[in-house]
Amino acid sequence: MRATEFAWRRALGALLALLALAAQAADRSYLLLQSTTSTQASGLFDALLPRFTAATGIEVHVIAVGTGQALANCRAGNGDLALVHAPDAEARFIADGEGLAREPLMYNDFVLVGPVKDPAGVRGAPDAAEAFRRIAVHGALFASRGDLSGTHVREQALWKAAGHSPDPALQRWYRDTGSGMLSTLNVARELGAYTLTDSASWATYTDRQGLAELLSGDPALRNQYSLILVDPRRHPHVHAVEARRLQDWLLGTEGQAAIAAFRPQGRQLFIPNANTRPPTEQSAP
Repeated sequence: MRATEFAWRRALGALLALLALAAQAADRSYLLLQSTTSTQASGLFDALLPRFTAATGIEVHVIAVGTGQALANCRAGNGDLALVHAPDAEARFIADGEGLAREPLMYNDFVLVGPVKDPAGVRGAPDAAEAFRRIAVHGALFASRGDLSGTHVREQALWKAAGHSPDPALQRWYRDTGSGMLSTLNVARELGAYTLTDSASWATYTDRQGLAELLSGDPALRNQYSLILVDPRRHPHVHAVEARRLQDWLLGTEGQAAIAAFRPQGRQLFIPNANTRPPTEQSAP
């Protein structure tokens, strides 16, 4: 087969695949929300989405993955709205024309957890960068998600601030789990390792034997969650009207009150903070 004919067939195949995807999306009767594992595992959506559906009649299906995968899914046109927590990745997503403005929704914090005996002496560290430096200098076991999730991206930033860039292929103490947060916490517990986790996942993690929260409260550990509408100019098949209705509901009085009222076992896991987007970020049409 000639190269030009082969290229033409490949292009035709790609076009047919895109058309099939668009047809499948158009046939959906529900809204597709790409979100993080922490929001799903916490039970937040069980508290919020039935109220939205009752008010609007719009059914929402959630795909819970790491932020990197959530944005990748939206880039592929497999999502109408993203709820994610990695600001730099979100900015690239928007700059690439894949999404509209980033809208702050709520926040909590990351916490550094590890073995109760704390072999690296993390307790009492003045900030997260120093805590990570102590782990690296000591060569203490550390379990990383390694999945380009928002948690993994923040972990990498903290290693950079600490002056280190551990590589699982080079440092035996640095373990890449390639897994979600709860699985990574299980690995940390089993190995007696340190790990970074969002506070909601930590609050709902019950099998903590041998693990303790060792550092929290550093401003560098703030964990902002934001909403991004998938741009219908790039992906015409998305359910843009329904997605905006969900975004508006979550950012509005009822949604923000529902987030504030979500307190499993009496502990507030997410603090609503809609309408805090810097004025330099303009809303898209």
